[in-house]
Amino acid sequence: MAKKLGSEEIKTWVASQSGWKYKGNAIRKEYKFPSFRDSIVFVNRIASIADDLNHHPDIDVRYDKVLLTITTHDSGGVTEKDLSLAGKIDFATSAR
Repeated sequence: MAKKLGSEEIKTWVASQSGWKYKGNAIRKEYKFPSFRDSIVFVNRIASIADDLNHHPDIDVRYDKVLLTITTHDSGGVTEKDLSLAGKIDFATSAR
């Protein structure tokens, strides 16, 4: 099981990232797109990343907005796995 990170460590990471927020036991980021189709293309792109890592975000699609929520459920909070997934998503979508 991955080790849950402390809130100060997570807050430091969030402060160094663009758009990520720390709330509860998860990190979250909202992406906005020109259309619903673009939102779905984005979701499909990050699905491959999540499958490769075998670590999957919660995804909420609302027409032109996609909210990602990432946590390690079996650890009860944010772990290095979550920060790694978030970083890989941001890298793969850096054009956004």
